Amino acid sequence: MERRIDFSRDRCMLCAGCGREFLVDLGWIDRWEQTEEKCPGCGLTCEHEHAPRVTIAPRDPALDNERVPQFFWYHTSTCPDWPAKHFDPAADLTAETRLRMGGEEHVAAWTARQRSKALHVGTYEAAVHNMLRRMDDQADSRNQFYLYRVRLRPDVVVREGWLVDPSDWLGDVVLTEVCPSGIDVARYLNYHEDPGGLSLALGRNAIASVQEIAIPLPDAWDGGWAREAIATLESASDVPVPATGKLARFMPPSSPRATEGRELGRALAGRLPVNLRRQFESAVSFDEGTDPVPWARRASSLCGLIVDPQRVLAALDAAEHREV
Repeated sequence: MERRIDFSRDRCMLCAGCGREFLVDLGWIDRWEQTEEKCPGCGLTCEHEHAPRVTIAPRDPALDNERVPQFFWYHTSTCPDWPAKHFDPAADLTAETRLRMGGEEHVAAWTARQRSKALHVGTYEAAVHNMLRRMDDQADSRNQFYLYRVRLRPDVVVREGWLVDPSDWLGDVVLTEVCPSGIDVARYLNYHEDPGGLSLALGRNAIASVQEIAIPLPDAWDGGWAREAIATLESASDVPVPATGKLARFMPPSSPRATEGRELGRALAGRLPVNLRRQFESAVSFDEGTDPVPWARRASSLCGLIVDPQRVLAALDAAEHREV
């Protein structure tokens, strides 16, 4: 069952200072993060330890235990076969790395810890947001990503209620800490991707099947925008020009083409919800020597994941179901 996809929906906020719960749009959250808004109940700003934070909307359909296995859930990864049947986190460790880790006994203990981690799935919005975040702050901007649509087993046992995001600073969750014996799935409030949405921590045994597509889709871009962007970039010189002004000595030379590319990326990001713009702009950064044609198609296709998700869902509908 597909849920309505809406990257721009309003979010529910809960103030720990006065207990007030209120609905805001993404623009309010953006201003609040810059201390330009206050809790309407007690006046706390984001700088206060008890300041308002996003919380779960009381009518989120995934709060219903019986509906959790009926919904599609999503995940993005650079792994082409997630979740791998024979996951061996130590497979690519060199002999030198194994020695630095303390030898085979320590490698085995590390491997066991890696295998104990929960898998994460969430809304379509959360999956796309996660990909953009990784492109922005984990040096994955040029790596191939895959979007997975996940079907859960119909008989999964869902933990009652929901947790505040249990991830550590690396985003990891130990499965047994959130899904004790007899529990397959735990819901949690996602603070980082699709803030305020419910995501799931689960083991691979809770998954019935997945559908997979490579993203961005190779043939899904705004042809008009791409053609105009390519024409603009190809007409601009690609010869770097030294910077001018007081800070010129701190700035590397930049070509008119690269400058145009950055402006085009910034303008395209401006079409998106405010909480995605910075990460999107980073994901489509135009560097010196970048080929305008694949860049424009990729940038437009990444934008399409957000502004035209139905095209992505259609591609998933046509994808093969892979049992896990």
